Amino acid sequence: MTVHQSLPTAGEAATAPARPRWWVIRGELPRAAIWGLAVAGLSLPLLLWWVCTALGLTNPLFMPGPEAVLARVGRWWSEEGLLADIGISVWRVMGGFGASALLALPLGLYIGTYRPVQAFLEPLTDFIRYMPAVAFIPLIMLWVGIDEGSKILIIFIGTFFQMVLMVAEDVRRVPMAQIEAAQTMGASRSEIVKLVILPSSRPALLDTLRITCGWAWTYLVVAELVAANSGLGYAILKAQRYMHTDKIFAGILLIGIIGLLTDQAFRWLGRAAFPWLKR
Repeated sequence: MTVHQSLPTAGEAATAPARPRWWVIRGELPRAAIWGLAVAGLSLPLLLWWVCTALGLTNPLFMPGPEAVLARVGRWWSEEGLLADIGISVWRVMGGFGASALLALPLGLYIGTYRPVQAFLEPLTDFIRYMPAVAFIPLIMLWVGIDEGSKILIIFIGTFFQMVLMVAEDVRRVPMAQIEAAQTMGASRSEIVKLVILPSSRPALLDTLRITCGWAWTYLVVAELVAANSGLGYAILKAQRYMHTDKIFAGILLIGIIGLLTDQAFRWLGRAAFPWLKR
């Protein structure tokens, strides 16, 4: 016996409630689902950490529990100047990152726009970016000294060369059809750069800044190796000497939280500046 299944009519299809499709490539999710998944993703490692320490599966000397780390943060705040450490670390990271962006944005724009500049500078930039920033510490101490400038310079070196190449790639992604259309209408080179290339590449440039700002935070501990007496990275290195693993965990988590807040600030800026983009 053949069973005929009736298809829904157009009216029934229009009134049927739309269900979110989760496993669609680049699909959309409700905001509540996004927040729920984000909270779950952040909470799961913390839960596993707490379970391992609560059941005594780890040595507290090497892996303290979340409650011990939280207590250390409280003592650090009230007795050891946590706010000052956060302030000086933020200043160093943003100083190095800001100097890097100030030079990398125009240089990457020229590399991505003009082929002679690309041929002249891109091989050198590619060569230097593979050199680890840690290897420059002895030279930086000789050239700059051990003041704040040396710490900012290490963060600058760690982010500048990658940022230049990423900016150049963002500029090269501007469709050639837009440039040719502007040339057809009689636009000069400077007008094409100002009115076509820059506006078209700004969303990608903001994402590049967001990513490289994260890299700047990863160089903080390296930068504070250079004769520092304050900062989150310095506190982590000092705690290592005395086996204060609770403070090491606290410093690492604080850097991660500040970096996450910085990342979200860039995302908010992108949504505010480019509301037409589909995020």
